[in-house]
Amino acid sequence: MTGRFIEWFDGSLAALCVGSLLVVVAGGLVQVTFGTFSMTIVEAWRAVFDPAVLLNSQAWTAFLLGGDLPELSKQTLIVWNIRLPRVFVAIFVGMNLAVSGAIFQAVTRNELASPFILGVSSGAGLAILLTLVVFSGLSTFLPLVASVGGAVAFLTVYAIAWKNGTSPVRLVLAGVIVGTVFGSLQTALFFFADDIGVVQSAIAWTTGSLTGTDWEQVRMALPWTVVAMLLALVSSRQLNVLLLGENTASSLGMNVEKVRFALSGVAVLAAAASIAVAGIVGFVGLIVPHMVRNIVGSEYKKLVVGCLFAGPALMVAADVGARLALRPAQIPVGIVTGLLGGPYFLYLMRKQDQMGDI
Repeated sequence: MTGRFIEWFDGSLAALCVGSLLVVVAGGLVQVTFGTFSMTIVEAWRAVFDPAVLLNSQAWTAFLLGGDLPELSKQTLIVWNIRLPRVFVAIFVGMNLAVSGAIFQAVTRNELASPFILGVSSGAGLAILLTLVVFSGLSTFLPLVASVGGAVAFLTVYAIAWKNGTSPVRLVLAGVIVGTVFGSLQTALFFFADDIGVVQSAIAWTTGSLTGTDWEQVRMALPWTVVAMLLALVSSRQLNVLLLGENTASSLGMNVEKVRFALSGVAVLAAAASIAVAGIVGFVGLIVPHMVRNIVGSEYKKLVVGCLFAGPALMVAADVGARLALRPAQIPVGIVTGLLGGPYFLYLMRKQDQMGDI
């Protein structure tokens, strides 16, 4: 067992994981240091490792399950109750979007696939906006609602793109069509919101933002993230087989359509867990799998593990940029990832020698 672990966990994957962890730690330190209440790096770091939190079961119960916090110093309370949750949510969002994109690229055998490009983000976003504006009482089920919306969007894209099979170009174009339609429906929902506060929060949410996140979002994302990541790791063998093509996979005894549908469900769940807490953050699911694939190769166990580390690194770094670029004003993190992802998407399209026939 140990030998098999060492065989696939090679030096390039280890270097990627260590480098990503360093980026997350550095970005997290910046996040907990800067804010309305000023503190030095030493004070912020001391608050992060305050034994009154780390060794206090009451504090962890309050954070993870809700409840009253124990008596804490002002610096510790600000760092743990206000600033660190934003870092944790960024980590979960990066994990979910990166792994979701990696799965979609295997399922569609299309390296341009991602939750954002395939319209899944727009479908999940429409479902959540509908919940926030019309059915506010269901807000505790946002990840499940987002999963349903994302699944509907993906099935719609696949149905539009199907013509004796699919091609990369048809899938991308179908994703653009579905994303545009669902995006228009999101805008239309704003006219049915009577509370201007709901409209403003919804607009901020559709651009993808981590501003104002707290432990409630951490508690919402954590269980869905754990389930999705475990399923992705367990499914790595099936993802590798799918890359061989439908005929080869079928000859190996795989029911391709059932496996593809199940894996798509995992990808939708991962994307939905992200969208439910951070809104629509584009291009992370496109950029990260490509970066990881260039470093560790196409073997999906390595790829999924790499995405688990590189996704949070990109998301935390982007959120630092979103928070400090126009300080004291904060811009949505989705704008930063869009500015990074747009040119990268163009680069991928230009690099392709053959995109497929429409």
